[in-house]
Amino acid sequence: MERQNDDISTLQILCAEQSIEIDVSTLQQLVRYGRCLEQWNRKINLISRKEDAPVIIKHIFHSLLISLYHSFHEDEKVLDLGTGGGLPGIPLSILFPRTQFLLVDATGKKIAACQAMIKELGISNAVALHTRVEELKGVVFDTVLSRQVAPLDKLCAYSGKLLKPGGTLICLKGGNLENEIAKALGSSKDHNGFPSKIELHPIHSISPFFSEKQIVIACGS
Repeated sequence: MERQNDDISTLQILCAEQSIEIDVSTLQQLVRYGRCLEQWNRKINLISRKEDAPVIIKHIFHSLLISLYHSFHEDEKVLDLGTGGGLPGIPLSILFPRTQFLLVDATGKKIAACQAMIKELGISNAVALHTRVEELKGVVFDTVLSRQVAPLDKLCAYSGKLLKPGGTLICLKGGNLENEIAKALGSSKDHNGFPSKIELHPIHSISPFFSEKQIVIACGS
């Protein structure tokens, strides 16, 4: 109970510092998700088992930072591409209960874990699906999210086929992205003209744990 209260307090302070509006029940739900994630991680590899920061900061708060640069609206359809352990889709689905999230991953065990966590947490606006992104047919999204380590041009290639006109790809990435961005912009003609532009938002000033992290936003025309 003490650790739970500490995590709630930590997340509350971090969100307040970034003006992320969040109520106590949502904080509690996010901390519960963190516990579920840790429990499942002991069974299957969802996140690193040698963490240099608490899960509540490195994974959950990190995911919530997307909301600083994108306003999720009611009935918006969002795809979390390569969700792994439900990141960033599950934290964002908790923060934005009126937005619809589809979480996909090609690894069945990871999706089974996501499905179990979604059920345990009672999340009604997120669905986890075991599939390869190439197999998604007849569906389009307003927004695509990804925390994958896949190259940006590859993520843009997938997103260009799945986004509505004017849609947005938002990635949590690290390191020097200059070459990745140039390659993604250079190959946009092969992906329905997506992206038309790419923005970088460094988040190193928010926490030392995000020293090399950036939020990448690729937009369609």
